[in-house]
Amino acid sequence: MKMAFRVLVFYALIHTNHFTLAQGAASDWRTFRGNNGTATSTEKGFPSKWSSTENILWKTELPGAGSSTPIIVGQKVFVTCYSGYNMPNQARGKQEDLKMHLVCLDRSSGKILWKQDLTPKLPEQENIRDGHGYASSSPVADDTHVFAFFGKSGVYAFDHAGKKLWQADVGDKLSGWGSAASLLLFDDYLIVNASVESERLYALDKKTGKEVWHVNGIREAWNTPVLARVGDSTELVVPILGKILGIDPKTGKELWSCTSEIQSYMVPSPVVNEGIVYIIGGRTNGGLAIKLGGRGDVTKTHRLWTIKKGGNVSSPIYHDGYLYWMHDNTGVAYCVDAKTGNIVYEERIPRADQVYGSPVLAEGKIYYPARNGTTYVVAAKPKFELLETNSWGERGTYNASPALAGKHIFLRTDRFVCCVGNK
Repeated sequence: MKMAFRVLVFYALIHTNHFTLAQGAASDWRTFRGNNGTATSTEKGFPSKWSSTENILWKTELPGAGSSTPIIVGQKVFVTCYSGYNMPNQARGKQEDLKMHLVCLDRSSGKILWKQDLTPKLPEQENIRDGHGYASSSPVADDTHVFAFFGKSGVYAFDHAGKKLWQADVGDKLSGWGSAASLLLFDDYLIVNASVESERLYALDKKTGKEVWHVNGIREAWNTPVLARVGDSTELVVPILGKILGIDPKTGKELWSCTSEIQSYMVPSPVVNEGIVYIIGGRTNGGLAIKLGGRGDVTKTHRLWTIKKGGNVSSPIYHDGYLYWMHDNTGVAYCVDAKTGNIVYEERIPRADQVYGSPVLAEGKIYYPARNGTTYVVAAKPKFELLETNSWGERGTYNASPALAGKHIFLRTDRFVCCVGNK
């Protein structure tokens, strides 16, 4: 979730060998997992504690439901949603009344500045399992454009004032899990994981929406791929059923593949640090680390370790030599030695609900968002410590990932967005 429900992205810090995706101020959060794709903010001053009466700066009801992560560019917050059909806690209605929306809010007040209503291509999926709906893919933005993805209804580009610039189709297939992979930017390309819609990965010209290249065989991949700098080149890493692919983002050419031993769909997005990509996923739960830069089948040469622990939905975080994540159904928080794959801790958090949104990290604290609206704040260190258990009291389902920007935490239910900050 993306994000919500099935997703991840990648940007660049030179000292960690990542590639620059979307140029932006540190106080922006321009993609599903932030400007640098690590779900980490280097800013200081984020709140650790909040409630319905404490540190809630504003909250805004959206014109529809959804589970995409809000993104922040300058003074604007962009988020997608849908309305008119199969809304949570409402009568199902008729598919012909279904609408998709891109909404722009004022960052300071939460006021809705504009809303673009889009007519979907029907028929849509009648039921979406786990109720995350028809707006799960998080948008991505640069200085002048914002891009949104609505599955079989396609990819849309707008300027920051809400003017529609183009629309592109990437397939028309459906799935009972819906669509969820989020968008990412590479130079002048918009990368789209259309595994559900066409079992393809696309690069579109971000100015025109025209196809630059596509890759076939992207099966069972609900994740958002990751971009990583490797020497003077860049690799696009995509987990699929049974293997991990490394692709040249300029041409779409496959550079390498690695057997994952995870024979299930891949939802969590990878994370990269210093030339190594870390992946978890699959209903059977597994994980692995791969050294980047190989060619051909690198299973025997570049696969560093594998484990039988993992998670099925939420994406991991890398911090100071360790990987952190929370299992989607058990409420178990994991810490793994990134060098060896050894489990450092696995701790069950009492009363932890399902966790579909991916965590974020700031100031040595990891924020894990549960579906019931509780956010668990855990110390980012190899000894488990639960620091805070927070809820802002709004009813609804929380499938989206938090966003960190300008000392504020942006949270999203299926109907509301709120801004949390120290008062």
